[in-house]
Amino acid sequence: MVDNTGIVLEELFDVIRARRLADPKASYVAGQFAAGKERIGQKVGEEAVEAVIAGVMDNKEGLVSESADLLFHLMMFWEINEVTPSDVYRELKRRQGISGLDSGKAGKRPSPS
Repeated sequence: MVDNTGIVLEELFDVIRARRLADPKASYVAGQFAAGKERIGQKVGEEAVEAVIAGVMDNKEGLVSESADLLFHLMMFWEINEVTPSDVYRELKRRQGISGLDSGKAGKRPSPS
């Protein structure tokens, strides 16, 4: 199985970036950007809560759907804050390291600041 996750996320981010400049009356994305950082942040929070509720309720289909909504709105929040997927990938990579089982032998993994 080929993993296209990074490619799909990059493509979505490119679409968000392009639609940011569209007419807010014709584009949901442009409308969210026109409403501002606080509105997009609010949507991220709403989608996160909806994803958690779906997961707690063992609603796999709902969790998948709400997770997609969360990622979409989170990526808009990244864009409005001048953060790219590559920035996040680099931070995730930086945090990779020694497993908890080996941490006593070779030191602790970096803290997620």
